[in-house]
Amino acid sequence: MASVFRSEEMCLSQLFLQVEAAYCCVAELGELDLVQFRDLNASVNSFQRKFVNEVRRCESLERILRFLEDEMKNEIPVIQGPEKYLPTPLPREMISLETVLEKLERELQEANHNQQDLKKSYLQLTELKHLLKKTQDFFETETNLADDFFVEDTSGLLELRPSPASMSGKLGFTAGVVDRERMSAFERLLWRVCRGNIYLRFSEMAVPLEDPTTKENVTKNIFIIFYQGEQLRQKIRKICEGFHATIYACPESAAERKDMLAEVNVRLEDLNIVITQTESHRQRLLQEVAAKWQSWAIQVQKMKAVYHTLNLCNIDVTQQCVIAEIWFPVADTARIQKALELGMEQSGSAMAPILTVVQSKTAPPTFNRTNKFTAGFQNIVDAYGVGTYREINPAPYTIITFPFLFAVMFGDCGHGAVMLLAALWMVLNERTLLAQKSSNEIWNTFFHGRYLILVMGVFSMYTGLIYNDCFSKSLNIFGSSWSVRPMFRNGTWTDHLVETSPFLQLDPAVPGVYSGNPYPFGIDPVWNFAANKLTFLNSYKMKMSVILGIVQMVFGVVLSLFNHVYFRNTLSIAVQFIPEMIFILCLFGYLVFMIIFKWCHFDVHASQSAPSILIHFINMFLFNYDDPSNKSLYAHQREVQSFLVVMALVAVPWMLLIKPFILRARHRKTQLQASMLPGDCPERNDGHSSSHAASSGPKAPAGDHGAQEDHDEKFNFGDVFVHQAIHTIEYCLGCISNTASYLRLWALSLAHAQLSEVLWTMVMNIGLRQRGWGGLIGVFIIFAIFAVLTVAILLIMEGLSAFLHALRLHWVEFQNKFYAGAGYKFTPFSFKHILDGTAED
Repeated sequence: MASVFRSEEMCLSQLFLQVEAAYCCVAELGELDLVQFRDLNASVNSFQRKFVNEVRRCESLERILRFLEDEMKNEIPVIQGPEKYLPTPLPREMISLETVLEKLERELQEANHNQQDLKKSYLQLTELKHLLKKTQDFFETETNLADDFFVEDTSGLLELRPSPASMSGKLGFTAGVVDRERMSAFERLLWRVCRGNIYLRFSEMAVPLEDPTTKENVTKNIFIIFYQGEQLRQKIRKICEGFHATIYACPESAAERKDMLAEVNVRLEDLNIVITQTESHRQRLLQEVAAKWQSWAIQVQKMKAVYHTLNLCNIDVTQQCVIAEIWFPVADTARIQKALELGMEQSGSAMAPILTVVQSKTAPPTFNRTNKFTAGFQNIVDAYGVGTYREINPAPYTIITFPFLFAVMFGDCGHGAVMLLAALWMVLNERTLLAQKSSNEIWNTFFHGRYLILVMGVFSMYTGLIYNDCFSKSLNIFGSSWSVRPMFRNGTWTDHLVETSPFLQLDPAVPGVYSGNPYPFGIDPVWNFAANKLTFLNSYKMKMSVILGIVQMVFGVVLSLFNHVYFRNTLSIAVQFIPEMIFILCLFGYLVFMIIFKWCHFDVHASQSAPSILIHFINMFLFNYDDPSNKSLYAHQREVQSFLVVMALVAVPWMLLIKPFILRARHRKTQLQASMLPGDCPERNDGHSSSHAASSGPKAPAGDHGAQEDHDEKFNFGDVFVHQAIHTIEYCLGCISNTASYLRLWALSLAHAQLSEVLWTMVMNIGLRQRGWGGLIGVFIIFAIFAVLTVAILLIMEGLSAFLHALRLHWVEFQNKFYAGAGYKFTPFSFKHILDGTAED
């Protein structure tokens, strides 16, 4: 349970594995998801490592799997494998897997090639079939021509042979097929090149044809070009080649054309049978692939990951032992040893793996255990910076403070309920939604934060009930404590005046208006139509924002005490934590005291003469107590405030000067001891040697000089003093600016309430004012517009705005009091993360 509030204690160990058992042991560690391997071959080129050939073989298998996946795309869906543990295949199984995948690839490539050739032949025969029909139809329309009027030349083209009396030359024609979109340009070029000495007839093919290469439907036109002379024939053929037109030869007579058409039909039927058989064979291959593709992909990814990890290890000079260095949580040592033993048994090795702890000056990685609920909050913290090793983790506190501060700005019961229902739907259907594996980045962002949205919705409903705000309307659950519609004898108040007056004020000092009993929970609903509603709510929310902000900042300073205690940094406790607490409590803690004291001390009858807290706070710094218009809150206020200001001023040099000089004195003492005992290791003030402390003791955060400068060999007093001065100035000015920054809680809450009210008044109220059947239909239309605008503006835009402001309040105003965030994340070797695609490089 302690690891929730502080990162896990990590251990660096050296792992000795027999070469035969290394693969199985690493595979078991990958299933465990608890071990991070260090790269012991950082200076070695990636192509010169031991297992680079095995990695290449795995990449070749991945290429085949991608080819098979592309073949199955849009034809056969991948059959989901059984949800059970798939073991990592042994090295000897890679050979059989390679044989199976290469055979499938070869057969599929051959089937695709044959199918493409068959479809190409089918396309040509289909074009020839339509060409013969259109040509026959054209010739049949020319009833005055003899059967032997056309003759075929040596090129296979049919020529027109007129009688000698009519003309002495030969008239021939060329028939073919061209793409429809090229027809207009084809016709213009023929006319210009041949100078009008041709006669062109074309007809559109009604049925689109499938291109065997691109597998897209194309539309084509059939054309017939009549010409005279060999020169024109050559020009026409070159133009046809340029436009990728297909030219077909026609028989000499009509009878031959009919015989050829019949032959083409027979060949088409035969091709149809062969194509169908080829496609069925290809489908059987794809079915076989689809049934096992997922398991093959998982096995190949696991093998590749294991060999990549083995490339991070060293091989000893005897080539019999693999040496690795691993980080792992100390609490999981037994599980890791058990996994290594299991890997040894699977490999059949007789040599047990050896795990020895090694000391290192390198800071360990930071590992915070999370589950699906806490992962979202931990990601918010890690986005600012991964925590330094073993420093306190802000995530458990963020689970409460983040959604609460969000809800303070977002507070609306109705909007919170909509957010809660959306998050609840994602939580209840998370298995189905996870199985879909959507690639939409926006959707994945919302889905991974479903539990965060769920908690934010719950807190928004709570603050909405506190504000008594539900879609800008109030809920009168317990009955109002105000009576604003009495009929006085003097006629000052009437029902008509209360209903129509826009200047109605709620004044509890007026007799008979306020009963004196507070509303049981939240704000009285009668404030919803009061003219001084904003005056009341602004004062309430502004003071509440200041109180919440100062309480959270003080809590952050208190958390820094736990870091100092854990790292045994007594110096920082005395000269940093104590003056920080004195400074913030004497000034801003006193401000909270004045707010609460004024609420409790001044009742409704004395509120008109109550002093201004802001003027008191300003005069406190100026030591100005002679202002007669702002009387004191309590007796001896002058003495108390003067003492608090003096203590706050004393805390500033306390933080600034004492720590650097103490560190310099410690360093000089260490140098003196080292000069007196040159053969001994310099001792730290806590009695531990520096080398031992660097390896076994808890490590201080990177920004904490109190635990590392006292034994640092290169001590620079100027750097330490400047660092402490920056910290002091940042803290003192930050207390002021951070307190003002928390006023965003009030500002965004006011903005959200006003936007909600404007949306209700300008949209929904229009539909509710309509009468009759038209008003009934109008309400449905207006409500649809109201719902869309509510979701788009108030839920999404305002929700994201409140989320970002809550994020800033935690990163800047809260975490900077105790959180260094200078560590690096623990990235274990994990098959789960690799298969999910969430593994980090």
